[in-house]
Amino acid sequence: MTRTGLLGGSFNPAHRGHRGITLAAIRALDLDEVWWLVSPGNPLKAGAPDMAPFAARLASARRMARRAPIRASDIEVRLGTRYTLDTLRKLRRRYPKRRFIWLMGADNLAQFNRWRGWREIARTMPIAVIARPGYDDDALASVAMGWLRRFQRPADQASDWTTWRLPALVLLHFRPDPTSATAARAADPDWHRRQPAQQPRS
Repeated sequence: MTRTGLLGGSFNPAHRGHRGITLAAIRALDLDEVWWLVSPGNPLKAGAPDMAPFAARLASARRMARRAPIRASDIEVRLGTRYTLDTLRKLRRRYPKRRFIWLMGADNLAQFNRWRGWREIARTMPIAVIARPGYDDDALASVAMGWLRRFQRPADQASDWTTWRLPALVLLHFRPDPTSATAARAADPDWHRRQPAQQPRS
């Protein structure tokens, strides 16, 4: 079985922080690779005025993923899914020989209860939450963590995730990286205008 991590996001733009936490998660979870699921449109960010076109975000993710066991993918576009739960269910059906684990930052755990079917997401595949400076306290005090805490697994057993009974959650702490997409956009609001055109592919 191929051990695959899934990291969803806007990647607006992709940056070294995404790459750094992904490579750290690969080591901690003993993954073969991670797929970056570049979202065609995050329902919680609908109407955001600084959201770059999908093609530019995908191109930035592919460039940042080079020479690493990371695949930046447009699969949500090809699957026609809008919500994470639908994406994960379809991926499990389409790739029965892969074992998947969902990766997300502590900032997403803090608002995870706003995601459609969030408890079902936790019942669909294991979740690894990656600490992010400034968000950890809110994440640990969140509505979702109140429910998920009983299913938490020790970080020193993270590589055993394929054997866990669902729901299952592990909290991972890596060296903090202050890089953020918000700061990148503030420093270079027109970054997406310089992205090379790329054709969608898996």
